[in-house]
Amino acid sequence: MGNVNRRDFLKLAGAGAVSLTIPVCLNAAQQLSGKSFVNKPNILVIMSDEHNAAVSGCYGNSVVKTANLDGLANKGVTFESCYCNSPLCVPSRLSFISGKYSSRVGAWSNECWLPTDDFPSLPNIMNAAGYESFLCGKMHFDRIRRYGFTEIGSDEMNDNFRTGRGWRRRADDLTPKPGITERFDQFRTGQKSNVLIHDRKVTSGAVEFLNSRKSSDKPFFLLAGYLAPHFPLIVPEKYWQQYKGKVPMPVIPKGHLESQPLNYKHLRIGFNVEDAPDDIVRRGRELYYGLTQWVDEEIGKVLKCLAESEAADNTVVIYTSDHGENMGEHGLWWKNCMYEQASRVPLIVSWPARWKGGQRRMQTCSLLDVVQSIAELGAAEVPDDWNGDSMLAWLDEPATEWKDFAVSEYYGHNIASGYAMIRAGRYKYVYHSPPDDKHPAQQELYDLQADPGEFNNLAGQEKHKQRVRAMHTALVKEIGEHPDQTEQRCRADYARGYKRRGKKRKEKRKNS
Repeated sequence: MGNVNRRDFLKLAGAGAVSLTIPVCLNAAQQLSGKSFVNKPNILVIMSDEHNAAVSGCYGNSVVKTANLDGLANKGVTFESCYCNSPLCVPSRLSFISGKYSSRVGAWSNECWLPTDDFPSLPNIMNAAGYESFLCGKMHFDRIRRYGFTEIGSDEMNDNFRTGRGWRRRADDLTPKPGITERFDQFRTGQKSNVLIHDRKVTSGAVEFLNSRKSSDKPFFLLAGYLAPHFPLIVPEKYWQQYKGKVPMPVIPKGHLESQPLNYKHLRIGFNVEDAPDDIVRRGRELYYGLTQWVDEEIGKVLKCLAESEAADNTVVIYTSDHGENMGEHGLWWKNCMYEQASRVPLIVSWPARWKGGQRRMQTCSLLDVVQSIAELGAAEVPDDWNGDSMLAWLDEPATEWKDFAVSEYYGHNIASGYAMIRAGRYKYVYHSPPDDKHPAQQELYDLQADPGEFNNLAGQEKHKQRVRAMHTALVKEIGEHPDQTEQRCRADYARGYKRRGKKRKEKRKNS
C-alpha cells in the first residue's frame, strides 16, 4: 500500500478487526502445507467480459446455472470481494497487463494503449522467467501491440486503432436524449452474434492449444479472453426460456436516482438509458442470465480438455472478469461506475495440488493482486514500481494477515470528471473530482455490511468525517497523487492524443 501504514489506516477507517499475525512468506507457507513445488506450474487465466459476480451459483445466486464455474470453485478458492482496477474494458485489461493502476500508465479509456510493445508487462516478465505466454481471444489490444503474448486463434478483438483521444461532458448538460439507446434493440434471442462467434473461436483455440501441449514443453501462461456475457445480449432461445419470469427486477428506492453523484446522472444520459421500460429491463436481465450460462458452458469445454490433458495436474486455473455489469440497478446499464455490480468481479483460483478446494476468502483484493500472484507462481522478477501484493501466502494459509483493501479508477467516457474508489473492510469510499470551478468535488461512503445495495451515502454525516478523511488519505497515497491531479493529466492526454498516422478501421461492434 505504498507508504501507508496499513494497520493505522484500517483502524482509522473502522474497517473491522484486523489479524495481527505476521504475514507468511511463500517458502514458509510451503513448509506449513508439507508440499514442495519444484516445477513451475502452467497458468491458465480465463477472463470473461462484463461478468457481474453476483450472477454465479458459486456466489450465492440460486437462479443462474453456472455448473462449470461452480465446479471450479469446488476445486479452488473463491474470493468474495475482488475488484477490477477500472470498470471499463481497456483500462482494466491494460492495468492487468502492466501491473499498475490505469492512471499510472495513461490507460484512461477504450482508446488507449501502453507506451511500447516491449513495455515491462506481465507476459514479458513471465517470458523472461522461462514461460511461453499465449493469448487466445479478447484483450482489446491495438493492432500493433501484443506486449509479449504470442497470439493463437482469432485476432479480431485485438485489431483496434487506438487514438488516445477522449472528452468530458459539460457538467451542467443534463438534458435527456430522445428515446432510448439502440443497444436495447439487441436484447433478443438468436443463434448468431459477434459475441457468440468470437467466443466459440476462443474455446476452439484454447482446446486445440491444450491438446497439443506436452508435459515436456516449457511452462505456459495462457490467457483465454471471452467476450460474453458482454452485450449485445443475444442468446439462443433455450437459454432465455429457462429464465423468463425468474430473474427479479432491480430495486431502486424512491429518491435514490436524484441523490446520486453528478457523474452517474451523466452516465444515464450519456448512454441514453434513462426511463428504460420495465419489459426491456426484465428481458435484458433474463438474457444476461442466459448468456452467462452459455459462456459457462464454453468455459466448461476448456476445463474438460485441461482435465484430460498432460498439463492437468500442474496447471493453476484462474477465472475472473475485466469488470462487472449493471443491469438496471441504480438506473444504470453496462459498467463505468463504482457500485458493486460494475466494480466487483468474480475470482476463483484453483490448483488442487496445492490448495484444498471449496475454500473462500472474504477480505478485499483486486486484480493487481492477482497479477502479483501470477508473477510469484512463475518466479518472475516483478518491477519495483508495480502495484498490488501477491496473495500466495494468503492462499496457503487463510490466517495470514492480508491488507483487505482495493482501489479502482474511472476516467473514461460519458462523465463530467474522473473518480476513484477505495474499498477497505466493510466500507467503500468514492471521490469524484470537480468537473469545473462551478461544480465541487463529490464523495460517497457506503457501509456494505449494513447497506449492501449502496443506497445510503454516509459521506456527509458528521460521525463519518474521520473515516472519510482516513480513506481519502489512503486513496491518495496508494495511487500516488490526488485524483484532481489525475483528472488534469487525463484531460491533457485526451487533448493531445497519439497523433498516429493511418485511418481507424470501422469497428464491427461498439466496444464501449
